[in-house]
Amino acid sequence: MTARTIVIDHGSGYLKSGFSGYNEPQLIVPSIVNYRPCRENPGPSSARRILGLGIDIFYPDSFSYPIQRGRVLNWEGVEHMWSFILENHKEEHEVSPVLITESTLREPVDRRKTLEIMFESLRVPSLLLADQLEMALYAAGHLTGVVMDSGYGLTRVQPYHLGHPLPTGRKVLEFAGQDLSTYLRGTLFQEDSRVSTVYRLHTADTVQQQHCYVPQNLAEEMDSLQNVSAVSDEKNTYYLPDGTPMELTPMQRLAPEMFFSPQMFDLQMPSLSQALVDSIKTCEDSLQLQLLSHVLPCGGNTMYPGFGNRLYQELARNHSSGSNALLWLGSTRKYSVWLGGSIVAHLSTYKSAWISKVEYDEG
Repeated sequence: MTARTIVIDHGSGYLKSGFSGYNEPQLIVPSIVNYRPCRENPGPSSARRILGLGIDIFYPDSFSYPIQRGRVLNWEGVEHMWSFILENHKEEHEVSPVLITESTLREPVDRRKTLEIMFESLRVPSLLLADQLEMALYAAGHLTGVVMDSGYGLTRVQPYHLGHPLPTGRKVLEFAGQDLSTYLRGTLFQEDSRVSTVYRLHTADTVQQQHCYVPQNLAEEMDSLQNVSAVSDEKNTYYLPDGTPMELTPMQRLAPEMFFSPQMFDLQMPSLSQALVDSIKTCEDSLQLQLLSHVLPCGGNTMYPGFGNRLYQELARNHSSGSNALLWLGSTRKYSVWLGGSIVAHLSTYKSAWISKVEYDEG
């Protein structure tokens, strides 16, 4: 496509959007909608409620996530968000072509609904539906490798060879950032606490981003943190909005250990590193060394300090050739899926995959 294309990557936690050709999305918004009562006709039915974006400060308990664990549960909310994005990026009163990424868990009905909304409600001129993990692969500039994308709702692993997915290696875990957030909220606040849900979410999010990291050796790091005072390491203290200090426990700071030892947190599922190893081992022996040398971690959970080194350690420990692993940790890996779409939007090889409104109308 030669025209400027709007690229949308809509995940469980955030929606990233922007024009193709850029290295990062220009707009990132939480994937949250709210329903507040209509003053003129208050009531519980959807017809009597007003749909809005984000969390309404006057009705803080009215919000919800329209996409959960990679599955759309509220198409009305999704359409509202897409409408906002297109209006925000509209150029000279014209709607641009749109590339939108698709979840690994998509069903045919989801694709039909996406086409219906984009062409019938939002009236885009043309549309390209792009696989999220394939976009992450292209963002790294590779055709062969194993993508491990860990976001808010899901962790997914998919090996590729010469641009083609290897189906036997696909792994999808309903285990990701929201589980870490849930753990932190539960340990930072007592069950009977009267603190609002919104405040808990904000506090957990801030602690995750500013205080958490992945230990290389959990036992050693626990001992180290227990012997360090809050005065000597300001990262051990979180300050509430009123200035009150809250000292963080070692396990709160080391909460991303969850991704490597989920059983410690009462989560009965494989770790991210084990899912990666299992995925590679399902592939042909002749491909495994090549895949190990092109491991592509992406998504917000891979951004924690220490994540890359720990993942390499686990690969070296659990795969016979793991010491040969090479992790491609790009600085923009938090937006790898979006970046891949930004690149693909201009590739002539995808020209036949675009759907125009005329083609859609003709059925």
